[in-house]
Amino acid sequence: MKQLAAKTLLGLVGLALFTALAIFCPAGTLRYWQAWLYLLVFGAATLIITNDLWRRDPALLARRVKGGPIAEARKSQKSIQAFSSAAFLALLIVPSLDHRFGWSRVPLAFVLASDLLVALGFYIVFAVFRVNTFTASTVEVAENQTVVSTGPYAIVRHPMYAGALIMLLATPPALGSWWGLLAFPAMLAAIVVRLIDEERLLCATLSGYAEYAARVRHRLLPFVW
Repeated sequence: MKQLAAKTLLGLVGLALFTALAIFCPAGTLRYWQAWLYLLVFGAATLIITNDLWRRDPALLARRVKGGPIAEARKSQKSIQAFSSAAFLALLIVPSLDHRFGWSRVPLAFVLASDLLVALGFYIVFAVFRVNTFTASTVEVAENQTVVSTGPYAIVRHPMYAGALIMLLATPPALGSWWGLLAFPAMLAAIVVRLIDEERLLCATLSGYAEYAARVRHRLLPFVW
């Protein structure tokens, strides 16, 4: 548990520093209230989820702290994860440059609504963790893993990605930028490619997944895809 605690703490601190630097350095200022509010929502949601996993499901927490391109076993997923990391960075940097040079202005109501969407995205991820202890950060099938079809999995096959996409789409306007939305299609493409590759693995190696996929027909967006 001490090793897990150290990894978790290091991961939280690293994520906080990475996000703050990616926002404030391109902005060239700390006078950026949209960024402070976004970091408050992002940080609070991350801490709440981490605390819940620490108390309720440390095994899942251990799976979550092992992530990133290096942790992936297959070369295809290493490439996808590297591209996803670059796309996420762009979602932070472009709005920050927008703030610095004044390319666009997002009304207060839209900024606040976007922060609520960021919180909603995290809540969906939280709901996924509540019903599926096998949601690792890497694409793999764990020993004794079973198909989960309850909760958000009864609506779409990849609810965690759906929640993440809501959070990511809301990030640029939450940071006060319309131009930052130009980075979102790259993030969407990375997640779509990742989940299609993941589904191939699950259908081939996880008993019952093909039948589940036949019942729950939509991957990310109900009645659409």
